[in-house]
Amino acid sequence: MTQHVIVTGGSGFVGRALIRTLRERGDTVRALARSPAAEKAVSAAGAEPVSGDLEDEAALSEGMQGASLVIHAAAKVELWGRREDFLRITVGGTERVIAAARAAGVGRLVHVSTEAVLAGGSALAGVDERTPLPENPVGLYPLSKGLAEQRARAANDATLTTVVVRPRLIWGRDDSVLLPGLIAAMKSGAWFWFGGGRHPTSTCHVRNVCAGTLLAAERGRGGEVYFLTDGEPVEFRDFVTRMVRTQGVEPPAREAPLWLGDGLARASEALWRALPLRGEPPLTRTAMNLFFREVTIRSDKAARDLGYAPPVSIEQGLAELAAAAA
Repeated sequence: MTQHVIVTGGSGFVGRALIRTLRERGDTVRALARSPAAEKAVSAAGAEPVSGDLEDEAALSEGMQGASLVIHAAAKVELWGRREDFLRITVGGTERVIAAARAAGVGRLVHVSTEAVLAGGSALAGVDERTPLPENPVGLYPLSKGLAEQRARAANDATLTTVVVRPRLIWGRDDSVLLPGLIAAMKSGAWFWFGGGRHPTSTCHVRNVCAGTLLAAERGRGGEVYFLTDGEPVEFRDFVTRMVRTQGVEPPAREAPLWLGDGLARASEALWRALPLRGEPPLTRTAMNLFFREVTIRSDKAARDLGYAPPVSIEQGLAELAAAAA
């Protein structure tokens, strides 16, 4: 059955993939676009752009008209910045999306969250949806995404069903965030394998994110959270190495102790706060926790409740990356 869907964050990596997936199954899609470049990106993906951002209540109201489903994927995704910006964009934006959806009579809302909400300074080994959010999240991105997720879950009621998905380490063709960032760090000489990098990690190909998100839209229980992964964990160093090699990049072999990376992250953040300096610190505590410590996720609940089974294997995803770069 054809639906009218609105997507926030449609010009981003996940948003573009969601739009293409929705269009492929015959849905009509509108996407919030905060700039001419964003409008061009969502149009190219197949959506009708709605000019505005998460602070534009009129644009949100316009986009919601006639929609039966909202997929909220927009947020401030940087690992560094001002607290007020994270709270205004990610948390406040989620509140405005929920209010606009409710006012327009939209029936279902899927909030795209992240495993980062659990980042509390230690390894995350075999965690699932029962793992509580940390009292003191490490970094403003985990903090703001956790607060936004709580707003989404609390909004669930008889008139608006809200469901949360948490994909881990999103990757794949058309990636404009993870892979370019890894390659830039390696080419600049800033990349080290802190702790050796041989710890296990979970991952989630972008098409698996889309598959799980749409299943959550159709079958997810209101107020619930569902982790999404590629399946069994892999070794972080091996996965990253194979991924960048698809782009003709050979990762450096340099290693450094985990304690050194943690110290550099704390020092960098302190320096950026004190001066302050432009851009992001070269290393943050959030990055150390999400990349250089174990983060392994169980997605049994999504399999059981949603019928989720990742349609794209890691081998298939890597082959696609290599083919796109050829």
